[in-house]
Amino acid sequence: MKYIGIILLSALLISCGNKEEKTETTETSLESNVAQLSQQQKKNIGLQLGKLTQQNVSSILKLSGQIDVPPQNMISISIPLGGFLKSTQLLQGMHVRKGQVLAILEDQQYILLQQNYLTTKVKLKQAAQDYERQKALNKNLASSDKIFQQATSDYEMLKIQLNSLAQELKLININANSLNSANISTRISIISPIDGYVTKVNANIGKHIDTNEILFELVNPDDLHLALTVFEKDAIQLKIEQKLIAYSNDQPDKKYLCEILLVGKDFGADRSLLVHCHFENEKETQGLIPGMFMNAEVEVKSGNKPCLPQDAIISYEGKDYVFVANDASHFKMTEVKTGSNEKGFTAIENAEALNNKNIVVHGAYDLLMSLKNTEE
Repeated sequence: MKYIGIILLSALLISCGNKEEKTETTETSLESNVAQLSQQQKKNIGLQLGKLTQQNVSSILKLSGQIDVPPQNMISISIPLGGFLKSTQLLQGMHVRKGQVLAILEDQQYILLQQNYLTTKVKLKQAAQDYERQKALNKNLASSDKIFQQATSDYEMLKIQLNSLAQELKLININANSLNSANISTRISIISPIDGYVTKVNANIGKHIDTNEILFELVNPDDLHLALTVFEKDAIQLKIEQKLIAYSNDQPDKKYLCEILLVGKDFGADRSLLVHCHFENEKETQGLIPGMFMNAEVEVKSGNKPCLPQDAIISYEGKDYVFVANDASHFKMTEVKTGSNEKGFTAIENAEALNNKNIVVHGAYDLLMSLKNTEE
């Protein structure tokens, strides 16, 4: 019995020891974001505590949108007289020059139009001669007024027909003045009206292009602007000539200075409207293309907000933190949401949890190093 009692007592002690060890391990895990400093260590790093204070700082309004161009810089290329697409070298994103041949179309109706023009030109020449002859005869009373009027009418109608046909040829990029019986062609060229970039290619070789069907879409990027979406509750804070900073997702460190040109008045179904902005340095926009997604930050009206000195805030793994004093020796690393910076202070967006708390305002970085070195 004596041996049985000793065994039971040993088992009980081991069991209690295991529980204490588990409890201690759990507590250590829970306190992994708490730094502990002695009085001497606090003195060595010059640790100072403070509280949230109300400071007059500007708010940052974050918006999103995309690169846009005014309507006059967007060109849809079509042809008023359809045909088969014979050749094109265009690809989306390709740069084109004003006057460059974009594509060649082929169709028999182009021959007919050129034939009608040249035939009418010959008839007009004959009608002009007849008109001059009848005019002279009528002047000498050798011809009736009726015959002269008919000659005049024929001459004028043929002039109208010839001018109309010349304009039709111009629409398909054929110069009527240089057209003759030796250079009639089944093909026409589609010419770029601008310097710019190809944004869409809607046809392939061999396809029949119908009248006024859009073959290509071009954009002239010389007047890029930024179109931002803003919701109704924030729109009142924006005004014309207000400055803002824009940046892309791919290059968030490359900032573009912009100015608000127009705040829209037409709210969409989601109660949002468009704000149009101008890039102040157009030379810096060469890497931007229409349709590119952009972010923007606007400083809006000032107001008193709960703030901490910038030295109180540390960044770690993409997030911002402060150290809150649990007691004289323990300091808990606590995540915060930061706002704008001004005059050495940073606005704290989630300040409710920090009200009346003692916060490390000097020595926060040393605490972070101490905490992370201990973990390692």
